[in-house]
Amino acid sequence: MSAPACVVGVFGQLDAAVAALEALKAQGYANYRVYSPAPRPELAEVLAKKESPVRLFTLFGALSGTAFGFFYAISTSLDWPLVTGGKPIVSWPPFIVIGFETTILIGALVTVAGMFLLAGLPKLGGALGYDPRFSDDKIGVVALGGPAQLAAAREIFRAAGAEEVKDA
Repeated sequence: MSAPACVVGVFGQLDAAVAALEALKAQGYANYRVYSPAPRPELAEVLAKKESPVRLFTLFGALSGTAFGFFYAISTSLDWPLVTGGKPIVSWPPFIVIGFETTILIGALVTVAGMFLLAGLPKLGGALGYDPRFSDDKIGVVALGGPAQLAAAREIFRAAGAEEVKDA
């Protein structure tokens, strides 16, 4: 039999779950997940994640889209030159529309791809440590790590008032 990959603490009270999370953070524990039946500001405050890098995906996609749009319009004009009214073949005002449209298109597609990538989707297996009670009325805190970390997490969950502590 292999060692457990995680420890799950089942909490019936929000305060107990928040206390367990604060104790995990105080001990420097960084690898944990929280399941809650509804969004709670108290949990969000304790978890306090850093800003998402999705906006960098959006910036990269938008700049790439702009460059592609202008490149495409200019290369098409150079491949099929059509002199109209003595105007230059490569003139930026007519290309603004295609540049804008590709900025929006590529920026949006790269943003969606970045969200899927950072969220780890698609998740083909079940969520680690998930219990159906976490969608009803319980709060779950799942701690991942090595044997020593898991033993410390078990003690933290019990001290915080977990209704149940189990290996998963």
